[in-house]
Amino acid sequence: MVVTPATLASLDSVYGGYLEGDLVDGFLAEFGIPFAAGHWCAGEFVDRFCPRGYNSDDPGFDPSEEAQVARIAAAGIKGVEWHEAVFLDAHGARDGARVEAITAAMARHEVRPTNMNFNTWSAPKFKYGGLTHPDPGRRREALDQMHEGVRVAKEIGCGSCNTWPGSDGWDYHFEVDYGQRLGWFIDGCTEVAQACAAAGLKFGTEPKQYEPREGNMIVNTVAKAALVAMEVNRTLGATVMGVVIDYGHEQMVGNTPADSLYTLRRFGVPIANFHINGAKFNANDEDRIAGTDDVWRLVEFCYAAVDTGYEGWFGLDQFTYRTEQTVSMRLSMEFFANCMKKALRIYGDREALAAAQATGDAVQTIQLVKRAIYNG
Repeated sequence: MVVTPATLASLDSVYGGYLEGDLVDGFLAEFGIPFAAGHWCAGEFVDRFCPRGYNSDDPGFDPSEEAQVARIAAAGIKGVEWHEAVFLDAHGARDGARVEAITAAMARHEVRPTNMNFNTWSAPKFKYGGLTHPDPGRRREALDQMHEGVRVAKEIGCGSCNTWPGSDGWDYHFEVDYGQRLGWFIDGCTEVAQACAAAGLKFGTEPKQYEPREGNMIVNTVAKAALVAMEVNRTLGATVMGVVIDYGHEQMVGNTPADSLYTLRRFGVPIANFHINGAKFNANDEDRIAGTDDVWRLVEFCYAAVDTGYEGWFGLDQFTYRTEQTVSMRLSMEFFANCMKKALRIYGDREALAAAQATGDAVQTIQLVKRAIYNG
């Protein structure tokens, strides 16, 4: 981020009032805040209530990856996250034609690849797990697919890779040997982290409390994900693994999202990537339009990202089933920009904030930030 006295002064001179339209793009560019969207944000949306897809009755809707890139660009978003599966053939090998077509679409629309997410949950063979499947052959298949993802990520120009272990976990008590599964997960992450480091890519795991596993996922909190990363880094003798923070997942588990960022910094665990969205507190992973819930929490989260020195992309991860994709993505970026502006106003007065915090009196901190929250 570019946070200097000159840029902070522009919050009033250039970006006063509510940001929309070109002001959103100008603000993000001036402050060096890179914003991306997962390709899935611009595609078809399917759930168990509408398994045909919410756009399946629209003959003009194109669900292809090329069309997804076009929608992301139309929203004014400059980066796109991928799943490695879209670049692979039915046998899990690199599909050269798809790599070429998607790369061409990104170049045509001037959208950069940012992060490669490993998909080891949607294929039926991974229903019992990916890195923690009880069959060692399946675990090897998951690892081989992830290695292929690392190679494609490097080829197309991503800066990071992420494993969200959707099928790794449990649904019932006594279902698994917890220690054994955790060991398999750490072993797998160690192998992938080493491959990412060799390719010059960041690597992280993305914790989530539950869903699709309904007991717990293998890494259900930022704290547990941090422990996994620390063990991997200890084994490899270098800091090569971090954590991917998803704002909605923090809401699910009832964490204070900002606190998680400071916790990771304290223990020396890097943030590999951010996922931004909206969700109710202690609810499901709704992945709604960012900024439509508790603005205080999101502004504090943005403040913590600035204050802890995060320098990567903020990636949109949303499933707006009943609203149009491009409009929804643009709204998320707009609301995020306005929340980040509020955070930067507070950051510009961070010495006064620290003094207020030192008193232990919450009213003093509230008095300091209230105008930024409601008018900034």
